[in-house]
Amino acid sequence: MRARRARRGGVLLPALFWGFVVYAIGFGVFAFSLPKPLAAAPIKADAIVALTGDGDRLGPAVMLLEQGGGKRLLITGVNKLTSKRDLKALLHGGGQFDCCADLGFAAADTRGNAEETARWVRSHNYRSLVVVTADYHMPRSLVEFGAKMPGVALVPYPVSADSQTQWQNLRRLHGEYAKYLASVVRVSIDGFVGRA
Repeated sequence: MRARRARRGGVLLPALFWGFVVYAIGFGVFAFSLPKPLAAAPIKADAIVALTGDGDRLGPAVMLLEQGGGKRLLITGVNKLTSKRDLKALLHGGGQFDCCADLGFAAADTRGNAEETARWVRSHNYRSLVVVTADYHMPRSLVEFGAKMPGVALVPYPVSADSQTQWQNLRRLHGEYAKYLASVVRVSIDGFVGRA
């Protein structure tokens, strides 16, 4: 009995150690390869989508719309109590916001954002899309959006998240990395099952 336990421990501990090492290396690569917020580079696509959440994600998306970066803007994951008039006042939107900004209220998470956006993209026959979200959230967003819209060219437009303490940033990045891995695994399994 003791020998069996010792064998199990002799296999389990190295497996846990190497699992931690692989996870830590992956986290480092994830953290250091996050897309950098763009300078005033010209961005152009058929349309623009902005994902609600922390950080100033919506302001840059409205600016892109006003500057002709896309024909229409979808703001996905909007609180049901928020009106278009409220958002326009908050974001200082101009005439383009009145005619060409749509609000999506159905999404509650990133996967929902992708589903809501995919329906909107199909209804307008768009082939390219600027994706506006926080820099740390961009990798997972691109995985989810790419899975729902495989034929659509996605142009990332990352924006800086709110500045926090280093500890808060580390915790947020770690949480996002775990969610990113979960998205990659789920999308890969869905793709494999779909092909089978």
